[in-house]
Amino acid sequence: MSDRTLDAAGISDPQLREAYETCRKLNAEHGKTYYLASLLLPPAKRPHVWALYGFARYADEFVDSLEDPQPGELISWGTTFLDALSGGPKPPDGPALAMINTMRRWSIPRQHVEAFLESMQMDITITSYQTYAELEQYMYGSAAVIGLQMLPILEPSNPAAASRARALGEAFQMTNFIRDVGDDLKRGRIYLPQEDLETFGVTREILERRVVTPMIRELLAFEIERTRALYAFAEPGIEMLHPTSRDCMHTAFTLYSEILDAVERSGYQVLTQRVSVPLSRRLKVAVPGLRRARAARRADRGRIAS
Repeated sequence: MSDRTLDAAGISDPQLREAYETCRKLNAEHGKTYYLASLLLPPAKRPHVWALYGFARYADEFVDSLEDPQPGELISWGTTFLDALSGGPKPPDGPALAMINTMRRWSIPRQHVEAFLESMQMDITITSYQTYAELEQYMYGSAAVIGLQMLPILEPSNPAAASRARALGEAFQMTNFIRDVGDDLKRGRIYLPQEDLETFGVTREILERRVVTPMIRELLAFEIERTRALYAFAEPGIEMLHPTSRDCMHTAFTLYSEILDAVERSGYQVLTQRVSVPLSRRLKVAVPGLRRARAARRADRGRIAS
């Protein structure tokens, strides 16, 4: 399937094909919901979505790996990438190589990637955020610009789609923060704003006991409602995309937002386990979406032919 998809995207250079395949594997292994949603896009667009994910995941591992973090390497890796983007020597790794090709193919602005790398570097030294406004500054680079990078590939028909894409990126990121409280504690980080912890009488020490108290439940319920408001603002943006992009984003939107439902069903047990949407539910959403996506591609070919 990957070879046919790369052929459809016009990617023939062997080194580039290998680079995109590396990104596909990263997406399939670490971002199962995103990967499933990407399969609803036209084949020619899928490798470029994999490149965005693969690049972000590769960079994230420098600071987030629980087995072998190498935060100091992130800075030199990012510098090498930006130099290559400016015409310097090719980067040595596949995700960076595929990302450069994707950025050039879809005219993705350099500043979006610079903002992303700046947020990744913040993770080297910053372990908490006092206010939600401060967290939003971090999320601009770590999440909002990912939505903006996706937009050219999804082909919006309305400029208003940009603000919706930013919000959806932040909604996905906040969902991760809520789901991953326990994992982030292992890295010494708390992404939920300190002002919110103080409001509900929660401290780092209380969280590190790994017991979900009524105060922690109230804190997480508050963050879930805040995140659902982001999803609600972002949702109309899906209809602003090209018809062949909508089912991909509907699927990602539905399945990722339902992680919040899974957190609630678990009794907010995010300190000792990683909740997820069951595979059966993912397939129940994705399979009808796949049929609609194929119909949208047929209709698009018909419009072009006529």
